[in-house]
Amino acid sequence: MGSYRFIISGGGTGGHIYPAIAIANELKRRFPGAKFLFVGAKDRMEMEKVPQAGYEIEGLWITGIQRKLTLKNVMFPLKLISSLIKASKIVTRFKPNAVIGTGGFASGPLLKVASGRGIPCLLQEQNSFAGITNKLLKHKVAKICVAYDGMEKFFPKDKIVKTGNPVRADLIKLEVPREEALDFFGLDRNKRTLLVLGGSLGAQRINVLVHNKLTFFKDLDVQIIWQCGKGYIDNYKQYNSDTVKVFAFLNDMEKAYAAADFIVSRSGAGAVSELCIVGKPTIFIPSPVVAEDHQTKNAAALVKENAAVMITEKSLEIDFEMQFSHIFKSGELQQELSKNIKALAMPNATSDICDEIEKLLV
Repeated sequence: MGSYRFIISGGGTGGHIYPAIAIANELKRRFPGAKFLFVGAKDRMEMEKVPQAGYEIEGLWITGIQRKLTLKNVMFPLKLISSLIKASKIVTRFKPNAVIGTGGFASGPLLKVASGRGIPCLLQEQNSFAGITNKLLKHKVAKICVAYDGMEKFFPKDKIVKTGNPVRADLIKLEVPREEALDFFGLDRNKRTLLVLGGSLGAQRINVLVHNKLTFFKDLDVQIIWQCGKGYIDNYKQYNSDTVKVFAFLNDMEKAYAAADFIVSRSGAGAVSELCIVGKPTIFIPSPVVAEDHQTKNAAALVKENAAVMITEKSLEIDFEMQFSHIFKSGELQQELSKNIKALAMPNATSDICDEIEKLLV
């Protein structure tokens, strides 16, 4: 019972890696004797993050197809053949009972090989617009766990299970009192607080916006927790003050969320799932440079439910002050946004996905 063997593949971004690690942790809790192997793409962040989480990982020599003509595309067939050969060797050697893919280039060759050998495979699609790898694998897997309604336009309806996206375990309860969180950041308990999140690497356009609006926030008497990203910290750390706290990276997200009255964020799938649980009034500024413009689609799914506000990068200068002021001044709107975004939360996602994996085990 406890000696199951699982291969988990996903990577390229935190949005693919952290769900994969959360799923592994829950399977390990259920089956303490289980063996795990992660498979990622060489030179991508999973090769660092997965070992930090205590799991073994092997890398495939794979990248995606570029959307414009480029030398990298000439190498793609060679990389694909190389990855299929290595994936075949990994599956032969490790003999998994089930294989889980959370998206990203490496999961393509691995799940193609495993499914071809009759090994039960499950996909986890985080976004409201399916990624190319998951779309290519849809007929080869037994189950597809999704986070949004309407995914039958990408996947066979009978394979879809709506589970939501795994989020960090410490966020499920959010038990830190607001006052304690504000004290932790050295902020005033009597002022309203804005939390700015640009994703794990930071977001240049959001940073420029916050920098340009510091006087606007000061006039509203709003204090700021500003996660600007490690690539930008040297540009913005000079703005640290009693009311502005600048960080390269926030290690204690539970306290950051507890301190916040308002949130400005990118709309990657992981961020959206966390913010539904947090339930604070949120303005999403989608990154326009991601595959299939999926961040815009993720945010739009919440806007449709009147659960958040979305402003595109192009319209920030025109719309941001007006939209933020509107939320800031209307307690009624704040309550409505909070109630509606919380209604979309799926805090049991990791457990529900692992229930589906258990059903595949023979």
